[in-house]
Amino acid sequence: MVKLRLAARMSRLGTESAFEVLVRARELEARGQEIIHLEIGEPDFPTAPHIVEAAAKALGDGWTHYGPPAGQPELREAIAEDVARRRGIRVGPADVVVTPGAKPIMFFVILALVERDDEVLYPNPGFPIYDSMIQFVGAHAVPYALREPQDFDLDVHEIIGKITERTRLLILNSPHNPSGGVVTRGQLASLAESLAGRELFILSDEIYSRLIFEGEHASVAQFPALRERTIILDGFSKAYAMTGWRLGYGVMRSDLAQQVALLMTNSNSCTASFTQVAGVAALRGDQTPVDEMLAEFRRRRQVMVNGLNDIPGFRCRMPHGAFYAFPNITGTGRSSRELAEALLTEAGVACLAGTAFGKWGEGYLRFSYANSVENIRKALDRIGEWARKNL
Repeated sequence: MVKLRLAARMSRLGTESAFEVLVRARELEARGQEIIHLEIGEPDFPTAPHIVEAAAKALGDGWTHYGPPAGQPELREAIAEDVARRRGIRVGPADVVVTPGAKPIMFFVILALVERDDEVLYPNPGFPIYDSMIQFVGAHAVPYALREPQDFDLDVHEIIGKITERTRLLILNSPHNPSGGVVTRGQLASLAESLAGRELFILSDEIYSRLIFEGEHASVAQFPALRERTIILDGFSKAYAMTGWRLGYGVMRSDLAQQVALLMTNSNSCTASFTQVAGVAALRGDQTPVDEMLAEFRRRRQVMVNGLNDIPGFRCRMPHGAFYAFPNITGTGRSSRELAEALLTEAGVACLAGTAFGKWGEGYLRFSYANSVENIRKALDRIGEWARKNL
């Protein structure tokens, strides 16, 4: 067999621990162990019937062929309308690029804007693919901390202090994965003021923007000084329970959108046409399923956080968005990875170690409450019983 010689850049790619833990949990289930899944960041709700029906009709109507690399015009127009309605930002279809899932927007924006040895600031703890993509292109990943005492909000002074002449891109994420924190409008205003005149772009990951429990979503793109330098990343996976449909998008200035569309041409050609028809139905159709899902997540959030705070060694703040609880587990005396492993193999509860989201995630676990209240309560009982026996 010929030796496999990979390009050096492949050694710089990271992964998502959620999928690795899911595989291990499935292996345990195959051996007969019951596992409660709180590791995967995916709504457990079905896609709304009117969206499914739109996709099925589109298939019957022949929406099975290539489309424009930047996306079907009607979907790009619907996205622009939605951005204007929910964020108060005037954008047009030319500012929108549709991709198969939202991750390509991360990858394409970094490929388009960041050179080798440039610097990119990103949140830590944070979604692991940020760091992975930065490393992949040969740039320097510069973390900034999101801290529990600040309710996992931005520390603008820290961010500004890390900017150098090599800083090319700043990544924001609100609502935040893994903590459920939400960046306040006040901190965004302070950031906008501090970044005035600086030549760097902002990638604002707003994939959980419809899942906020108090107040309204605030986007850095709403501040005029940063509008033309901001790329909004969003999609249909979380708000519309469409993770498997692979439908995301980016909103950015039109000249950058053209370059991102060129990367689409060179990689995916286009996003599946029938799913884009479903995307139009999602945005322009009945929003009741989104509201009902949010209400149920709010109920589960309360059960999860209250239950975690009753467990010895656990301390959990109330998350303000997304569907994750991020308890501090330093009181257990166990490392994040050690405790997550024990809960999986001994208690039958799958969760993620905080270190799956960066070194500053040590001392925390991430639990997804995208599961039924019944299962959440069962998981809490198991964790509590394990803690009383082992701590």
